[in-house]
Amino acid sequence: MKALFSVLLFWFLHVFPILSLLIPVTQNAEAETHMEKQWQGDGTTLSLEEIIIGRCYNYIRVVNPSVGEKNCSQIWEAFRDAFIFKDPCKVLPKDYEPFIRLTVHDVPLNKSLFWENSQLLVGRYADSTKRMMPLDGTLMGWLAQGLAWCGHPGGTGMNYKSCPTTDECEHNPVESFWRIASEAYAKLAAGVIHVMLNGSVSDGAYPVNGFFAKFELTNLIKDNILNIQIWVMDEIEGPDNESCGSKTIKLLETTLQEDGFQYTCTDNYKPVRLLQCVDFPTHHDCLCAHTSTGALHSFNLPMAACSSESPIPATPLLQLTLVSSQLRG
Repeated sequence: MKALFSVLLFWFLHVFPILSLLIPVTQNAEAETHMEKQWQGDGTTLSLEEIIIGRCYNYIRVVNPSVGEKNCSQIWEAFRDAFIFKDPCKVLPKDYEPFIRLTVHDVPLNKSLFWENSQLLVGRYADSTKRMMPLDGTLMGWLAQGLAWCGHPGGTGMNYKSCPTTDECEHNPVESFWRIASEAYAKLAAGVIHVMLNGSVSDGAYPVNGFFAKFELTNLIKDNILNIQIWVMDEIEGPDNESCGSKTIKLLETTLQEDGFQYTCTDNYKPVRLLQCVDFPTHHDCLCAHTSTGALHSFNLPMAACSSESPIPATPLLQLTLVSSQLRG
């Protein structure tokens, strides 16, 4: 009995204290790993709170006052609370639901613009919601576009050094945000909607695992859609890898037919093509073309703007004037 008492006393005085120290270490092992891990993505954008609140006021006061009054501080808090102090690989789309509810607003009829591999061109054509309203032209997209963010279990609750990419973990804060934002945006689309695809990419103008296929097309409300206009835009100095009726574009057309959508498909939609040509005025794809009888047939430019060898058009001022008139038309 005395020997048993000695063993119990030894465990109580020496072993239990050590175990009590090891248990929290074991429980926090995964969190510690993520705290110290160097991810491949950029860290949280500095001054994130100030940027988002500033963008919010800019949007509701200047860019699109028609959305009405919004509580920008509350919007920031809902955005922050979705990921702060959290494991950066365990943030789900549903974590942003309070943020989506605070920022959602109507998208004007016929102004929805979806895209794949053509973000910069879409932005130029949309013209800060004046012409179209793609996802990053809505308040929810406007606030987050171009930023990086993720949580950190300690410190300020944010990781400013690095954040995980989708290749590293699927449920990272940025990926989950754009998934739920894309779904919410698709549900707002109404009337004639537009889809801009890149016909020069080599891995498919309509990627079946892209955001449009997985999160937007599947969330369109059919009864609200009159027609879907597909624009397949080749890059000015790029190859013509895909066109309407071919390869992945054909797959998209088949999907729309099966789902009962009315659609049209246009290769190098003229107003967008003219916008591309502003940066490449002397490229052969941007030259005024003539038929064998000398009549203009490309871009429908006025005769005064072109000769058979001149670019579109002869002067930068006339060029911008013509592009502007085509875009308005």
